[in-house]
Amino acid sequence: MKVFVSGCYDMLHSGHVAFFEEAAQHGDVYVGIGSDKTLHELKARVPFNNEQERLYMVKSLRAVKEAWINRGNGLLDFRDEVIALKPDIFFVNSDGHSNLKEQFCKEQGIHYVISRRVPHGNLPTRSTTSLRSECRIPYRLDIAGGWLDQPNVSSLYPGPVLTISIEPDYDFNDRSGMSTSSRKKAIELWTVDIPVGDKEKQAKMLFCFENPPGTDIDYVSGSQDALGIVMPGLNRLYYDGEFWPGNIDSVLDKTILEWLEQRLWLVPLYPRPSEYDVLAGTHITATEAKRLSEAATDCWDAILAKDVHKFGAACTRSFEAQVAMYPNMVSPDILEVLNKHKSQALGWKLSGAGGGGYLVFVSEQPISNAIQIRIRA
Repeated sequence: MKVFVSGCYDMLHSGHVAFFEEAAQHGDVYVGIGSDKTLHELKARVPFNNEQERLYMVKSLRAVKEAWINRGNGLLDFRDEVIALKPDIFFVNSDGHSNLKEQFCKEQGIHYVISRRVPHGNLPTRSTTSLRSECRIPYRLDIAGGWLDQPNVSSLYPGPVLTISIEPDYDFNDRSGMSTSSRKKAIELWTVDIPVGDKEKQAKMLFCFENPPGTDIDYVSGSQDALGIVMPGLNRLYYDGEFWPGNIDSVLDKTILEWLEQRLWLVPLYPRPSEYDVLAGTHITATEAKRLSEAATDCWDAILAKDVHKFGAACTRSFEAQVAMYPNMVSPDILEVLNKHKSQALGWKLSGAGGGGYLVFVSEQPISNAIQIRIRA
C-alpha cells in the first residue's frame, strides 16, 4: 500500500514524527513537501528551515520511504506528484484537512484518511505553531454582525459586531478571514505580543497603522479587525455610521468564554484567492442591515444566557443577512461543504469576508474534520 502525506514540516518535532509513524501503519509513506514559495503564499512568512533542510530531515526518518519537494503551489501543490505516484491512501492531519483535498482524492480514486493525532507514548502533543513561541499575537474571529464596521452599512442601520481574540495555536493560512493582514501589521508594531496598556488605544494605533490617513485605497480594513486582535475575550463593538465603534462591551468571564470555545467548530476551506473581490455584486440595503444588526444583538444575548440553540440560530441569521448584501462571500464549493456539515450543527457562518478561509459551526457535539480554538482571556 502506498500512503501519501503532504505538508511543510518546518521545525520538525515529535508531532510530525508521530504523524508519519501513524501514516506508516497503513503502508509505505511518501512525503510531498511544500516549497519555500508555497509556504510563503499560504502563511505569508518564510520558513524557519529552507526546503532543502526540511527535505533532508524528513527523508532521514525511518517511517518515511521517500520524500520530495512538490513542484506545484497552493493547497494542491502536490497534484502532479500524486497523479504520478497513484497512492492508495492520502493521509492528513485534522488541521490539514480541506474539502479541496478530499474532492481531489475522490476524483483520483484515493482513500482519504484523517489522522487521530495521537502523540507517541507519554510525549506532549506538539505543533509547529506551539514551537514558534517568538510571536504570541492573537488572531481574530468575528462571530456575528460582520460588515457593520463599514460605515456604508451601519449608516443604514446601526448595530454590533461580535468578535473574539484567538490564541495562535494554529498557523492559520493567510487570507483566511482570521485578520491575518491586521495581525501582520501588529507584528510589525509589537513583534511578539500585545504590550501592557490601554487596549482600545492600542487598537486605534493598529487601525491607523494599517489604514494610514490620506492613503488612496478603495477599501478601508474594518476596525473590528484591529479591535478583535487587541481586545481580549468576547467583544461587542457597536457601530453607527463611523469607522470606529461608539461603544465597546467586553466579556472576560471564564465560564462564558469556555462555554463559547466548546461550541465553536472550524472546518478549513482554502485561502481566499488573491483575485477575489467580495465587493462584486453587492446589494446593501437598510432592510438587510437591520436584519444583520438584530441577528448580532440576539447572538450576544444568547451567548450571555448560554442558550446554544438561540446562539446557533442567530449566527445563521447573521450569515444569511451578510450573504444577501455580499453574495460573493460564498461560492458553489463553499456551499457544498456547508451542506455536508450543517445537519450536525445548530448554526453556521464564514470566517471574515468569506471567499474561503473557514466555515464556523455552532454545535454541542463534535463536527467531523473540524478544529477548535482558544479565546485569549
